[in-house]
Amino acid sequence: MPSQKQLRWAELRVGITVVFASIVLMFLIFLMGGATGFLRPTLRLYAYVQNASGLRNGAPVRLQSVDIGNVNKIRIVDHHSASGASTPVQIVMKINAKFRPFVHTDSQMLLTTQGVLGETFVDIDSTHAQGPVVSNDSELAVKEVPDLQDVISSSQGTLENINVLIQRLDRIVGAVEDQKGSVGKLIYDKQLYDNLNHSVSQVNSMLNDINGGRGSLGKLLNDDTLYQRATTAIDKVNTIADTINGNQGTVGKLLHDPALYDHANQTMVNANELINGMNRGEGSLGMMAKDKEFARKLDLLVTNLSSIASELQGGKGSAGKLMKDAALYDNMNKVMVETRDLIGAVRTNPKKYLTIHLKLF
Repeated sequence: MPSQKQLRWAELRVGITVVFASIVLMFLIFLMGGATGFLRPTLRLYAYVQNASGLRNGAPVRLQSVDIGNVNKIRIVDHHSASGASTPVQIVMKINAKFRPFVHTDSQMLLTTQGVLGETFVDIDSTHAQGPVVSNDSELAVKEVPDLQDVISSSQGTLENINVLIQRLDRIVGAVEDQKGSVGKLIYDKQLYDNLNHSVSQVNSMLNDINGGRGSLGKLLNDDTLYQRATTAIDKVNTIADTINGNQGTVGKLLHDPALYDHANQTMVNANELINGMNRGEGSLGMMAKDKEFARKLDLLVTNLSSIASELQGGKGSAGKLMKDAALYDNMNKVMVETRDLIGAVRTNPKKYLTIHLKLF
């Protein structure tokens, strides 16, 4: 049977073993959970934001979504950005020094979440960074992105408009179901349905008649005679076109005879020469067009004719009275009637008027 001293020594060894195992386990967990590593060189960076957005100590720090460190501290300080806005939340980050060449002074830090409701972490964006690499205690610029609450707030107006639209649609649907308005009557009016059904039946009947070759339109679509006549007409048109292209007939010669073109061209040349001569005042037409004296006489003639026409219209002079005096017209009409009667009488009994009496003394 072991002594009391041996039992205590055994308990002490067990305790020492448990403590040592716990220390080793904690060390392994630290090595696996931390991106900076144990006894590895680190780099401390700062960033200032308006709101921590649920960020906690120990949250991952990622570069292009790759873990490079952890958040070391989050505290409230008196700080303002270059634009004067208050940024009281200071975020202290520790990153593994081996990632220093990939983080620049103009890299941007933003707070993002894993999914919609996931953990908040720090993401560093160096996609467009061109500045020098960061040093210890460098400050990173913050890229502001709207969080979920900002998105919900900005979409509140849109949601209200959608709600109003839904209410209006509900009223419209209710009015249609109550058979109000044109749409309601269009959907629920049985008479309209019957009329539409009757119209469809008539259209089907008409289509059946057309397909059966009945009626004018049916014969037009189904009668082979119409097709044959159309084919014949097209053949005749082709024959005429061939005749014209072959320089046959009047139209063919009119289109292809070069003599006709020469004559037409010569006619145009002569017409141009005639017009040029008229513009130069040559010939009778040119003198008529260019001679000022002739133009003056022509104007005087037109003026005199206008005056004579005015006097005739006014019944002045012999010719005017001849046109306007009713008594003169009646007398002349009477003379014409008597003359016509005399000629008729002479033709009827010429002996009465053409007998010559000779008396000898």
